[in-house]
Amino acid sequence: MVALNTPVCDFGWQAADFDLPATDGSRHSLATLRGPNGLLLMFICNHCPYVKAVLDRVCRDAGALQGLGIGVGAIMSNDPAEYPEDSFANMARVAVERGFPFPYLFDETQDVARRYGAVCTPDFFGFNSRLELQYRGRLDASGRMPAPPDARRELLEAMRLVAETGRGPQQQVPSVGCSIKWGH
Repeated sequence: MVALNTPVCDFGWQAADFDLPATDGSRHSLATLRGPNGLLLMFICNHCPYVKAVLDRVCRDAGALQGLGIGVGAIMSNDPAEYPEDSFANMARVAVERGFPFPYLFDETQDVARRYGAVCTPDFFGFNSRLELQYRGRLDASGRMPAPPDARRELLEAMRLVAETGRGPQQQVPSVGCSIKWGH
């Protein structure tokens, strides 16, 4: 399993629109997900040990961000033919079992991941109210194992700043995770 790092934040990059099915039977786009103070999009999946290590923290911080007027959505772009644990049925099961406070979307064609330049799971994209990219860093110091409970909540701090000022921090530590599993 190859661990990849995300690129440096391309400040001001405009979010690309999409229309994807969610595990709860609804469909979502930028318009339905964005909050008055911004949007956090996360590329995650079910099988990746890096995602599994932080899923509880992702849910905790997503709830806090929603309270700050930041919309939150998660997108699964892996090829489920190669990774059955990432199938739509398993996505729905995980979303319910883990109590996701955000929609879990299926990017079956992988077009959304390509347009965003997503490279790994987890890959976090934090946008301001104008849907301009302001954060492309990690959740916290977690890797394949969770960081200590008192680890700095880098994503939460960055998105709080975005909610308050419209700008993300200049210093960002890239996220690390498993590569997106592209179809053939």
